[in-house]
Amino acid sequence: MAPTDETGQTAQQASPFGTTPPGRPPADAAGSSIRMPRWLPRAVVFVLALYAAFQLGTWAFHQLTGLLINILIAFFLALAIEPAVSWMASRGMRRGLATGLVFLAVMIMAAGFVTLLGSMLAGQIIKIVEDFPDYLDSVINWINTHFHTDLKRVDVQEGLLRSDWLRNYVQHSATGVLDVSAQVIGGLFQLLTVTLFSFYFAADGPRLRRAICSVLPPARQAEVLRAWEIAVNKTGGYIYSRGLMALISGIAHYILLQILGVPYAPVLGVWVGLVSQFIPTIGTYLAGALPMLIAFTVDPWYALWVLIFVVVYQQFENYMLQPKLTAKTVDIHPAVAFGSVIAGTALLGAVGALIAIPAVATLQAFLGAYVKRYAVTDDPRVHGHRRGGSGPGLVARARRLWAQRPGAEQEAAGEFGEGSSS
Repeated sequence: MAPTDETGQTAQQASPFGTTPPGRPPADAAGSSIRMPRWLPRAVVFVLALYAAFQLGTWAFHQLTGLLINILIAFFLALAIEPAVSWMASRGMRRGLATGLVFLAVMIMAAGFVTLLGSMLAGQIIKIVEDFPDYLDSVINWINTHFHTDLKRVDVQEGLLRSDWLRNYVQHSATGVLDVSAQVIGGLFQLLTVTLFSFYFAADGPRLRRAICSVLPPARQAEVLRAWEIAVNKTGGYIYSRGLMALISGIAHYILLQILGVPYAPVLGVWVGLVSQFIPTIGTYLAGALPMLIAFTVDPWYALWVLIFVVVYQQFENYMLQPKLTAKTVDIHPAVAFGSVIAGTALLGAVGALIAIPAVATLQAFLGAYVKRYAVTDDPRVHGHRRGGSGPGLVARARRLWAQRPGAEQEAAGEFGEGSSS
């Protein structure tokens, strides 16, 4: 009978060297090699739950991207009209009524612009349809003269009406009408969503700020309110300065088109003013193309005069008008503005291009309020000049390199010998 310990288990005989005999591992080691760690199931469940939450969040974000973009547009629109709403509210008007009046004024101006533009396009389309037979006759005469053919307008019209191309075009157009109708309905719903959110953001601005600050400590509340104030000033200043420049540009181009006798001068002036100011980077070229095209139908020389005026006015606006109007609102470098527009377009398309400049101006002003700046030393290199006496000039270095070339000492010795012999 082998001796046992106090627990009743068989005592293990120790080896001469103090190690466990082979083939009989300790009981605790054998148990630990078989038993699963207690934290492993919980870790697996936590990783799986985290992965599922990530997938769910990604799916929800992709599904709600359109809504988030609409909310972002509404937020910047609310920031743009915040100064006007606050000004009327400070005069004793209810904030909801002030917001409604501002939105009503914006809608009236937008409806007027669309009506004027639609009337101009409708008039041009009617004119093109009425003059189409004359255009077709001139094209047929040109073809008959240069290619010695005998085409007639009746034959061309019958061939077009009987062609498979026209039949397929009509079928695709019918399908396209449904697609366009769906896009129009979707655009109207998106416009309604943006209008509704922007109205609530502007009308309930103080309540929204109070709700955000209620979950933050006092120090953070001051920072949030300061950032909000900077965003309102920059966005509102950007919209109002652009609106003023659009008014000046529209009046200037209207006067030119009226003097030249170009039709639809009022709507073309409004077109140039709005498109050139509120479409960044390429707005000037889009704005000037339509008046040039309409002027070309009147007289080709008028199109040249319109082009010259657009270029001259653009230089006047860039170097004289815009710096004075935007010095206190969105005073950012042109290269930074151009880069921000490209980045905004890449991220959010046309919406990003519109809100890129006020967003960057807000960020720049917010960082400028907290980034510590130092006085710049009076060094010529700051102004792009080299420090005087910092090193040999270009001519001196060229002479030194010429003197150090191989054979220079022999040439100098030869010249010295010739001089002494003479």
